[in-house]
Amino acid sequence: MKFLRTARLDDSDDHVYSPAAVAGEPAVTGTFVFSFAEEDPETLSGKARQAFRSGFLGLNSFGWSTIARIEEIDEVEYERIVATLAQHLVDQHGAPSVDEALPFARQEIEYAASLCEDAPGTMLVIERHADEEGIHEAFRKVQSQPVNQVADWRGQEGEIRIWDMFPDDGAR
Repeated sequence: MKFLRTARLDDSDDHVYSPAAVAGEPAVTGTFVFSFAEEDPETLSGKARQAFRSGFLGLNSFGWSTIARIEEIDEVEYERIVATLAQHLVDQHGAPSVDEALPFARQEIEYAASLCEDAPGTMLVIERHADEEGIHEAFRKVQSQPVNQVADWRGQEGEIRIWDMFPDDGAR
């Protein structure tokens, strides 16, 4: 089965969120965090506002990530994720017991899994906004696209690459 995991392309999430998720954590959209909050999401500022607008919630650190990646997981991990979220709902969001939180946790996990229709490796970003009707989510796929060019800096044809590895010949 496929599920979301937090992903990082650089360390920018450390500067954008408090806390930032660790790369590779199972993830959900996390919209429930803002639904349960007493504060209107549109009045949030700073890192909390950034988490509302574009964060996925990591389910180990309960930190935020800008990007989620679709990956394969097994049934054992899936059930562990449900249990982890249920316990978090008790510990942080006032659910009366794990047993009562389990159906809601399962619903959140099933929703996150439903976003994983694309192939493993596909990355997603989320955009949220709130209005008088509630909180709305939109998702976009982020996929690397090969871009052909006439020639690279060596005069060879091929893809444009951001990074390339070269042997260190000692010259500087």
